[in-house]
Amino acid sequence: MMIAPHGGRLVNRIVPQEELDDACQQAEGLPKILLNSGIANDVRNIAHSVFSPLEGFVSSQDFEAIIQSNQLTSGVAWTIPVILDISDRGSISEGQMVCLVEQERRHPLAVLEVADVYCWDKQGAAEAIFGTTDTQHPGVRRLHERGDYLVGGKIRLLDNDPGPYARFNLPPAETRAIFEERGWQTVCAFQTRNVPHRGHEELQKTVLGLVDGLFIQPVIGKKKPGDYRDEVILDTYQVLIDNYYAANRVVLNILPFEMRYAGPKEAIMHAIMRKNYGCTHIIIGRDHAGVGDYYGEEDAIEIFDEPQFADLQIQPITIRGDFWYCTTCQRVASDRTCPHGPDSQISFSGTNIRQLIVEGQAPPPEVMRPEVFEVIQKSDHTFVE
Repeated sequence: MMIAPHGGRLVNRIVPQEELDDACQQAEGLPKILLNSGIANDVRNIAHSVFSPLEGFVSSQDFEAIIQSNQLTSGVAWTIPVILDISDRGSISEGQMVCLVEQERRHPLAVLEVADVYCWDKQGAAEAIFGTTDTQHPGVRRLHERGDYLVGGKIRLLDNDPGPYARFNLPPAETRAIFEERGWQTVCAFQTRNVPHRGHEELQKTVLGLVDGLFIQPVIGKKKPGDYRDEVILDTYQVLIDNYYAANRVVLNILPFEMRYAGPKEAIMHAIMRKNYGCTHIIIGRDHAGVGDYYGEEDAIEIFDEPQFADLQIQPITIRGDFWYCTTCQRVASDRTCPHGPDSQISFSGTNIRQLIVEGQAPPPEVMRPEVFEVIQKSDHTFVE
């Protein structure tokens, strides 16, 4: 039997097509709240059940429950509050309907029924979510840049445009249907923000020896200069899957989501989202969702052992060790499997791979499949500028 969604059911907060015209007309006359692309993605993820059981932005009660005890008021595990902030509460009040507008598109994205408007303790939230109040941490810094008030309430999605990568942007209801059609009982999620190298491939294929299917899900959305462009990540993974993976054992699908860099708390959130997509397992590596030296290398692994997360159901597959290609072993190896020294090691260093790509040089075939590099080479813009 397929794993149940988090909280027991998939949420659907999309306005039905037959009601859409009237709902859009009504939305035009409502007070507007402008959203950046990250919060707009949160709206879509709520509506499409990626954040089940959330039906909207968290209320003050759920916010405090998450901060204090890593759960919703219902008792369901949850580690990072999904919030809508405003700088001035103005005339927004409980029970009011407001229209949420994505700044980049400038037309109604969703409507929200305001449950409450409340002040919040940013320092306390930062400590609870990120384990630090240091504003050098990008997640803490972004949190302090947000408005002084939060708006809680259920949303209804008006703009259901799947975006430029529609065929890779399937919601949980559709990915679950694919898994069921293929007869997959166990599915492992692999999260990425980079093009694939041979270390990734080896890890994914090792996991495929343990489960029925692999769910590769690049995080798509706001990026910093120097990051790989979204289309490059998707195209390189597609060519790798087409040429080197067993047919019908892999699904490639995006996650439109802005990273919080919350380390162990975000690892739990990533697991919950993949559980909603229908995954029974998720690969959690060293310093998963970490940044700098704010978290221990295995903090994101060890948090799954805490009693409060015992009933998550989705299981982490933990990968330990430093990886390289060993020319003596003639395979991908690690400090846990290989006795050979640096003279036998070809590194999977992301920095080294990037530098070769910038210089137009192909990484060694032990590091990257030639077909993957060919896709990168054909791209007019490999990196975000």
